[in-house]
Amino acid sequence: MEDVGFGVYEVIAPAHAGEDYLFVLDGQALPDPCSRFQAGGLRGPSRIVAPAPELRLPRRTSLDELVVYELHIGTFSAEGTFAGAIPFLGELAALGVTAIEIMPVAEFPGVRGWGYDGVYLSAAQSSYGGAHGLIELISAAHAEGLAVILDVVYNHVGTSGVAALEAFGPYFTSKYETPWGRAINYDDEMCDPVREWVLQSACGWIRDFGIDGLRLDAIHAIFDSSAEHIVEALARRVHAVRQDALVIAESGLNDPRLMRPRDRGGYACDATWADDFHHSLRTLVTDEHDGYYADFGHTADLAKAYQRPHVQDGTYSRFRRRRFGAPANDVPVERFVVFSQNHDQVGNRALGDRMPGPARPLAAFCTLLSPFVPLLFMGEEYGENAPFQFFSDHIDPDIARATREGRRAEFAAFAAFSAEEVPDPQDVATFERSKLTRKIDPALASLYRELLAVRRELPRGDVDEVEFMEDERWLRVRRGAFELVCNFSASEPLQLRCGAERIRVATSSAVRLSSEGGRESEPGVRFLAQLHLPPLSGALVEAAR
Repeated sequence: MEDVGFGVYEVIAPAHAGEDYLFVLDGQALPDPCSRFQAGGLRGPSRIVAPAPELRLPRRTSLDELVVYELHIGTFSAEGTFAGAIPFLGELAALGVTAIEIMPVAEFPGVRGWGYDGVYLSAAQSSYGGAHGLIELISAAHAEGLAVILDVVYNHVGTSGVAALEAFGPYFTSKYETPWGRAINYDDEMCDPVREWVLQSACGWIRDFGIDGLRLDAIHAIFDSSAEHIVEALARRVHAVRQDALVIAESGLNDPRLMRPRDRGGYACDATWADDFHHSLRTLVTDEHDGYYADFGHTADLAKAYQRPHVQDGTYSRFRRRRFGAPANDVPVERFVVFSQNHDQVGNRALGDRMPGPARPLAAFCTLLSPFVPLLFMGEEYGENAPFQFFSDHIDPDIARATREGRRAEFAAFAAFSAEEVPDPQDVATFERSKLTRKIDPALASLYRELLAVRRELPRGDVDEVEFMEDERWLRVRRGAFELVCNFSASEPLQLRCGAERIRVATSSAVRLSSEGGRESEPGVRFLAQLHLPPLSGALVEAAR
């Protein structure tokens, strides 16, 4: 290879799509860090891929019409492949989903795993069907009118690939640490080629595979003191490839700079995941208060979240024992992604258990009728009961043992679990338990269809008014002529006067609206009625037009 400057070496050799190749460094044959396909897994050669141009037609979806469906390829279908997911795309589109979000598929160790320990950032997982399998899935999704968002991990790589990458150069730095592995070198000596490695990966998914957007995993664990942060650079480069491609960040910082434009010192990401909405909602419908849930649990928290989901916006966090977050009132509501379930909030529980059954209807009601971008986690739309547990297939025995022991130690301090109860992530049975059963709860499935249908009628933008009563645990959110009314009490029914003519959708058949004679009341309310809500229920009511 020839030195072309700035620490970069290259070779130009004749090659064709489908051929395998390796680089030989100091006598050791290694895959290409920029590989597009590892047909033989992490330790095999790289394979040249030439995506077919006709399969790369983009699907344009604006943020204010986005309904995202997160899925894991390995557990979404019986086959656990890209091809296996295709038959289910039509029913998702019919439900009202407008985009699927695929959990990470960058080549990772073994044949099963969550994907957050990927090594070859630009190679689609071989056990799922590789590059061409992914292209076929994207093409099928576009044919159904669905956009495709890909979850990408640029804060670390799987430990199994560290030595192979280090043979090529200083891909990692000892200046920082992440909870999951060596920190990628974004601002230390010789970082420029490493930055370019990541930036070209992000652009390649958009340009060459037809991906419509990227979800950037845990950017709070990306350490970069450069004048242009790597996330800002990534958003700039991706938008230069395709202006309407989405860059959605996951950050544990509640930092509105992620979404502010560059001329205001922002990173110009299109949207961000908003955990505070989930925490505010989950603590109300389940009364859980362990760990980071300790900062939540009041109706006031969800009332605040409906206006902007940075509930912690510079306020004191008891869990962190410091002030946390910043206000985001200048950021439009459609630039926040909210959820009542996702892979983290289910899978990072010791047993991977989903939202309790009685809480599901109200949680869905609050999420899908919010002014934000809603995200569904695979199976929640019909009441899936299979857990989503943490599973892996590490090929290095030492890493496998460390993963198993680390998972058990993580929950050792929780009284509800013993080390023996925490599933072994390396056991294939843990993976098999996490596959969707597709056993449908008809009532819940019907509710999701109704909620997603009526969502399209709600006015876009900020909510008009939020009212709540802490002691009685009720919340009312007005959006134009509609009101969302929720009873978060697990035991007490609620009777609440409201200016409504009819119920558009309710979480329970026991919800009733009784007239108070149709008499005139205070200005602005033409029709006064009594709304009867059983415990843990909600209703969307509509005023007379």
